[in-house]
Amino acid sequence: MPKLTRLTFFTALIMQCSAAFCGSGVSLTGEMTQGSLIRGKVEAGSQVWLDGESIQVSSQGNFAFGFGRDESLNHTLSYQQPGQKKQTQAIVLTERQYNIQKIDGLPQKMVTPPASVTERIRKDNEQVAQARSLRDDRNDFSQAFIWPADGPISGVYGSQRILNGEPKWPHYGVDVAAPTGTPVYAPADGKVTLFVPDMYYSGGTMIIDHGLGVSSTFLHMSKGIVKAGDWVKQGQLVGEVGATGRATGPHLDWRINWGSVRLDPALLVPTRPAKAP
Repeated sequence: MPKLTRLTFFTALIMQCSAAFCGSGVSLTGEMTQGSLIRGKVEAGSQVWLDGESIQVSSQGNFAFGFGRDESLNHTLSYQQPGQKKQTQAIVLTERQYNIQKIDGLPQKMVTPPASVTERIRKDNEQVAQARSLRDDRNDFSQAFIWPADGPISGVYGSQRILNGEPKWPHYGVDVAAPTGTPVYAPADGKVTLFVPDMYYSGGTMIIDHGLGVSSTFLHMSKGIVKAGDWVKQGQLVGEVGATGRATGPHLDWRINWGSVRLDPALLVPTRPAKAP
């Protein structure tokens, strides 16, 4: 992944607004690039639209939206404060380049899962979608996120493999290499909406909702300390790193979603060195 100009950790802490929106009645924080979570603040009672689609705004005026891996680069953000006229501002994203690997000559069972597990995969996906459907009026996502586990980065957002000529799903998380049993902590406050110890692809899978559709997902966990319905605080122990599911070694795969839009967690936290090949 090419080096990107990022907001520093301290900039995120103080929610410094984007230059295009400073003093305009709306403040934004986040990198204007593909894969980024953007967090905003307007006067309570305001309305916000992204490309003409209404964005949920909390009772305190916080909101969030995100741009997917291959999102187009030109967008329009509109907002209307109580008793004021509607304002519109263009958003122009920077384009990212991703690591694409081609691997040929693999046994077919390593490329396509057997038909016998199709129903299991479908049920796993349904549980994940349900856990990500919460739209609580909470502002937990506005915190400066912390890394959920210690260790070097062994996998990055947006990378993709082409196996035997067949493009596979891009990697939509950031992998933290760490031994099985390494503590996993909540990166921000939230509500646990899912923990399943044995999903087919992702093994031990946990989802923490941070409000307004923003959520963290942890994959391949060996153990969950909390369960669905629990409330957690930033830095609280929630589980342990593992190698469950279709994992080649112990690591934590951390993902960020805004609804169904898959975002890059690494853009929310301080830069961490990559693991040597």
